[in-house]
Amino acid sequence: MNMKELGEFLAAERKRQGVTQLQLSQAADVGRRFVVDAEAGKETVQTGKLLKVLDTLGVSLVLTAPEGV
Repeated sequence: MNMKELGEFLAAERKRQGVTQLQLSQAADVGRRFVVDAEAGKETVQTGKLLKVLDTLGVSLVLTAPEGV
């Protein structure tokens, strides 16, 4: 998954839960602009804040190693 796909997932999940960008930003204690940038797939968003936003939505991020590693 790349940042664009992650951003699309984030936006879809937020909308599925009926939460606005402002509500999500307030609940995750990040700026609304951060949510906008994350949903746009901006490559430079801070990982810690992104994990906080995902956690606020109840989403877990699972990392897997490539096959053969």
